[in-house]
Amino acid sequence: MDSDYIVRASAAGHQLRAFAITSRNIVEKARQIHGTSPVATAALGRLLTAGSMMGSMMKGEQDILTLQIDCKGPIGGITVTADSKANVKGYVNHPDIILPPNAKGKLDVAGATGPGFLNVIKDIGMKEPYNGQIQLISGEIAEDLTYYYVTSEQVPSSVGLGVLMDKDNFVKQAGGFIIQVMPDADDEVIDRLEDSISKIHSVTDLLEDGMTPEDILEYIMQDTGLEILEKIPAKYHCNCSKERVSRAIASLGRSDLQEMIDDGVPVEVDCHFCSAHYIFDVTELKRLIR
Repeated sequence: MDSDYIVRASAAGHQLRAFAITSRNIVEKARQIHGTSPVATAALGRLLTAGSMMGSMMKGEQDILTLQIDCKGPIGGITVTADSKANVKGYVNHPDIILPPNAKGKLDVAGATGPGFLNVIKDIGMKEPYNGQIQLISGEIAEDLTYYYVTSEQVPSSVGLGVLMDKDNFVKQAGGFIIQVMPDADDEVIDRLEDSISKIHSVTDLLEDGMTPEDILEYIMQDTGLEILEKIPAKYHCNCSKERVSRAIASLGRSDLQEMIDDGVPVEVDCHFCSAHYIFDVTELKRLIR
């Protein structure tokens, strides 16, 4: 499988900025780790795809982006985090949900999420992280992020995301784009962009036609002078470790730790993001209390 990557670009003399990604490996790895059903794979895959692109937009080495869908649908919620190097990880609360296809015969991501909220949390080293919240407007995720950008960040944007499964329920295609209109953009540039985006049936159709992220942006921007600025590797990566987990256990406080030691039973911790399994025996717990 080819490696996943993002292209960062500008067009129309920097009146538009654009990102596009191929994310099949990211989404397939998430499917394998979590054993997600097709509709859960599609929902998580779309948010992972967006998270990787949005993470790459952040400037600082230590910056962390979290996307959370807090919803009442059968999927129960989705959490994705990404860093500024486009490393991304995520999970869904109920990975094995099965739903019939929607009216268009597609995986029913909106039905899986149902009504709820999208939270966008950016930890960029300030005292308090930035937190933007919107109500889900469709539950299809791309439309919700488009709405988020306009209302919370006042950046008119178009977000396209897609995940296509094959008949054996492996991830066949995954990818997306984010195109943003800069404040000084001409009406003519905006009209042409809107017209071009309105003709796209789905992101996965473009990928199935063999398009790369560069091709997708060329196709959308047409002759607006697209300039590819950077190509960024993207991958599913969890940075958990026994040391990090031990710090989390140590932060529980002395009385809770003592209670665990008195129970005399090893403490077992699973990572939500990668399913890694950590065991701390009583000796290790005593070391943490010291």
